Amino acid sequence: IIEIKVQSTMHSRRCRCSYLSHLLKVSQLVMLLSIVLSTSKTYTSRRSPIHALAMSLHTNINMNPFSPSYLTPYIPPQWVSDYFKNIPENRLHLANLPTPLHGIHRNIEVGSDSKQSVSVLNRFHELNINLFIKRDDMTAGVELGGNKIRKLDFLLADALSNNYDSVVTIGGEQSNHCRATAAACRMVGLRPHLILRTKRATQVEEHRKQNDEDSFGYTGNILFDRMVGASIYTCTPGEYGRLGSQELVKRLCQDITDNSEINNKKVYPIPVGGSNGIGTFGYIEGVSEINSQLDRGQTNLHHVVFACGSGGTAAGITLGFALSNIAKNQDVPQLHAVGVCDSPEYFYNEVATIADEMGLDLSTRTDCDSTVAFVKKYLTAHQGKGLGYATSTQEELDFITNFASETGIVLDPVYSGKALYHFVTHELVERPEIYRNTNVLFWHTGGSLGNYDKIDSLSKTLR
Repeated sequence: IIEIKVQSTMHSRRCRCSYLSHLLKVSQLVMLLSIVLSTSKTYTSRRSPIHALAMSLHTNINMNPFSPSYLTPYIPPQWVSDYFKNIPENRLHLANLPTPLHGIHRNIEVGSDSKQSVSVLNRFHELNINLFIKRDDMTAGVELGGNKIRKLDFLLADALSNNYDSVVTIGGEQSNHCRATAAACRMVGLRPHLILRTKRATQVEEHRKQNDEDSFGYTGNILFDRMVGASIYTCTPGEYGRLGSQELVKRLCQDITDNSEINNKKVYPIPVGGSNGIGTFGYIEGVSEINSQLDRGQTNLHHVVFACGSGGTAAGITLGFALSNIAKNQDVPQLHAVGVCDSPEYFYNEVATIADEMGLDLSTRTDCDSTVAFVKKYLTAHQGKGLGYATSTQEELDFITNFASETGIVLDPVYSGKALYHFVTHELVERPEIYRNTNVLFWHTGGSLGNYDKIDSLSKTLR
């Protein structure tokens, strides 16, 4: 009876494991838990609904199921257990999912009364390309919005499950990941510490020593970092390049632990972009989500395009699309990661490294002899950084402005804006026949707050 009741409520992720808590007294719950835990290894699967119920009751005893820190057991898509060994136990539900999938069409006003003389979507029209956009800029409110919250649903669940009380992570000066991490930490009761890479680090530190004043500013994401009370540290690009992001995070975690007045303080390290074997399951779930949307719309994709900065989103999208379609004996769309920093070869290796962290096992299911070979079979990495990470050309900013005017969708200057600009102005120009008469998905990863850092340059187009 219990098994049937749990299965019947699986559609409600937040409530599926709290259903019985409304029907049974605490004493009955404890008794049920002990029975289930003692039999689940013998009679049920590790990922079965009955085991999920037991683990949820065990993890969330006396906790409000509407709390942001309410943990639920992670039940992945069925094919995941065939390929991955290191599957997370729990997850949070901070993101508002599913995000919309929008079809994009040319604005007929362009070229008439509009200031814009030529449609930025003209190339899609000429090649008869159907453009779709996955709106992961709409994963949450302004505090959490963007692709990073999908990863944080798993990373912070791991931190809470293992009784950490603080988090350290790292990113650029206008890091969307750091902003989302700081806000999410406050929501679930963790203390956020952020290392922000900036050319102004030395200047800010000298000003602080001389004037006892913080001159780092309040622009864009930094404003929200401050509003949620994150502890902000800075490093120079030179320090970042010389020591590496992992070493900087490791050192700060140790420093916080050593200097804390609280005994047994536990600091959870999150890598740049939240890109590791745990966080990437957020985009395994993201692909499962979009597959359901495409099935309902009876639409097949030929190409999927997205920005790539730290590799985690690219890893999840690549592995998700490739393995889910292999499991269904269906064609895999060609995947395009437009790098906004580093080289294509770096990203191939980074995606492969993350896949190995996830426990990817290809030994009996593909014809590839290495993880890197598997990644390269389905993913094409493009060099799209332009002038460099977070550095925009006027043409890129004009593209972002015109795209917003034509579609109502605001891209960001660091990731999605650069990626789509490169795809339109290079790929569709240099290799048009590959894309002619196809369905192309662009995965918008958010980050629109970064436009505040480009006000002077953007205003040239808007005047």
